[in-house]
Amino acid sequence: MKKLKERWGIDTNFEVIVILLVFAITGSSSVKIARPLLEAIGFSRSIFPEDGIYSFLYWTTRILIIFPIYQLLLVLFGWLFGQFKFFWNFEKKMLGRLGLGFLFK
Repeated sequence: MKKLKERWGIDTNFEVIVILLVFAITGSSSVKIARPLLEAIGFSRSIFPEDGIYSFLYWTTRILIIFPIYQLLLVLFGWLFGQFKFFWNFEKKMLGRLGLGFLFK
């Protein structure tokens, strides 16, 4: 816990637990929320043949669609749990590493 607190610039073990809880809730929620959204646009496993490359294409596309949902939920749940500043900075840092840092300038 000490290393996480130093790395993340937080003071208490409680904050570490809250941050880990937010990550867990966000991951689960993004997948649950994405399913009806993907079905609404007609994106399902059945539109891809069972061949290996199509399976890879399906999962890659699904992850790319879920990614923005995850980003939004991460900041939202961070705000709900009182850790908005941490997660907002986390988002800026992560998107910057992905080459999308221009979104925050």
